[in-house]
Order: sequence, then C-alpha cells, then structure tokens
Amino acid sequence: MPDPTTDLPFAWGGPAGEGVLRASPEDFQVEEDLGVEASGSGEHVLLKIRKCNLNTAEVAAHIARLAGVRARDVSYAGLKDRVAVTTQTFSVHLPGKEGPDWRQLEGDNLQLLEANRHHRKLRRGSLRGNVFRLRIRELSVDLELVQERLQKIAKQGVPNYFGAQRFGREGNNLQRAQALFAGEIKKVRRDKRSIWLSAARSWLFNKVLATRVSDGTWNQLLQGDVMQLAGARGQFMVDPDDAELPSRLRRQEVHITGPLYGKQSRALQPQAAAAAVEWRVLQHEQSWTDGLERFGLEADRRALGLAVNSLQWQLEKDVLELQFGLTSGSYATAVVRELCMGRF
Repeated sequence: MPDPTTDLPFAWGGPAGEGVLRASPEDFQVEEDLGVEASGSGEHVLLKIRKCNLNTAEVAAHIARLAGVRARDVSYAGLKDRVAVTTQTFSVHLPGKEGPDWRQLEGDNLQLLEANRHHRKLRRGSLRGNVFRLRIRELSVDLELVQERLQKIAKQGVPNYFGAQRFGREGNNLQRAQALFAGEIKKVRRDKRSIWLSAARSWLFNKVLATRVSDGTWNQLLQGDVMQLAGARGQFMVDPDDAELPSRLRRQEVHITGPLYGKQSRALQPQAAAAAVEWRVLQHEQSWTDGLERFGLEADRRALGLAVNSLQWQLEKDVLELQFGLTSGSYATAVVRELCMGRF
C-alpha cells in the first residue's frame, strides 16, 4: 500500500519548493508540554528524559528493567519520534519503594533531566501539547512565496491531517488492519491491534478532511457542523443564530470537527450539509467502517483545523528554521508539507 498521506490536498496552494527535514536527528527537536508539575509526593516517579535515536517504547522498557517493575507500571503521555531529539516525561509506579539510582539510565542517546515523586500516573493523551524546533536543509524555494505561506499558517493554521507515522512504513499498519477486518489475522496482541485500528480510522478521518480541503470548507462552517473548543475536548453543534461563531473560527478559538469513526457513542454527530459530506466519503469505505464497529471502537471527533501556535521562523541561504507549538495528537509534518515537499 502506498503512503496514504501522499495525495492529500493542500490548504494554501501547494509547496513553495523542496527541502530536507531530519538530515540529522538534531534537525527535529520536540519538547513535551505536560501542563502540570510534579507534586513532590505520591506512589509514582516522574522522569523527564531527553532522548535521541530511541523510540518511546524502548525507553519505557529500559526504565522498567532498571526499576524492576512490570512494563505496564511505566507509562507516558504520548509517543515521540525515534529519529529526533525529544524531551518527554515517563511515570513509574513505585508504591512504598525507593527508586534505583535513575542516573543509571543515562547513555550516549539518553539524558535524565529530572526525577520527582508524583501522586498520579501519566495517561496517554494527558498533555497540553508539544513545542517543535525544526531545521529544513537544502532548501530550494520561492522565497517570497514561502514567506507568504508562513504568514498564512501563523494566522489561519493548516489542515489537521494525521501524519505518515500513524500509518507505519509504506502504510503497513493499514495493511494489517485490512487483514484483521478480513479475518486473515486471528490472534494479535492488544497493543498491536490498537495501533492498527487507530490507523484505520485515522485514514478515514484524513479522507473526510481531504474532501473538505478540496471543497474549501475545512475552515468554513457548514450547516450541522460539530465544533470543538480550541485546546479542549468540549464539543457543541453549530448554532445558525450565533453571529459570533464565524469570527471565533477565524481566530481559531473553535474548530470544525471530523469523524473518528466507530460504533455509536455519546459523541455529537453532524447533521444536514456536514453529515452529507461525511456520508459521501464514508459510504465507499464500508469494509473499513464495518470493521471498526465490529472491533468496538467508539465514535469520537477530531478538529479539522490545526492552530500553529507562536510560529517563529528564520530563513538563511538554504536553511529554514521553525519553532512552533501544536496541541497533543497533531503532527509537525502537517505544517511542513504546506511549505515544501521533500524527505520528511
């Protein structure tokens, strides 16, 4: 299966040129923003770690071995890239126990920044967002056009596409989901199945979002849209009598949402024109929608638009440096692809 993100339409007219991201891990730096500080006491230890050329699962396994605990006693708020320099926090459940010398974790690719007690386990998704510092090299772009794109992105954001990482190498996670739905895979670990199912509904979300980008309505209200408050999970239906809603949308205080497909749940569902767009896309994907319902995923919603917070840039010769913040669950490549194409 080809890369499922290759043919997604662009919001601002397409790339202004070419460039290379991740020429080295240092060119892709991510710092997690948990939004909370360690409480100083409790059954858990929070370990703030900077890593390079290691994925999150590898670091979690290393921590579990050192602490002498089960893998499930080590948790984290989100996955971070391997080919990058990333800073994130792990929690270790150590009720009534002294921890080991955490400095033994350190090595060429891992640095311990902080170790503090906390009263609560870190749970997946329980972070405010991430701050990215990126360097795009070998840049060959229309300089005036890329500056124009940066200004539009800073003001109006980008489509909130799931990135290629969600789908695995060459779409492998989607291939596995397809085999799972067809009954070709009978037994699989729960964590693997979760990854495949998430990839399947992420792909469906991208297809709906792509349709609204093509229609020019990804950031334009349709009758019956379900809205989401920026930086929160609160959702509400479009009120046609709310004269302030279009300006709130332009200021990115609220976002239009698209489907994270699953069985019926308490999540709000679109109506009227918005529902018609989603039906037009999903009616052709019945094998995927049936599979997701059969495996019990509950329906949810995700913002179609992605605000790019505090965007700063510096352009010198053939190198573009970017710094910006994104909400949790969003992808820096969704920003970069609107500027240039190349190896991400």
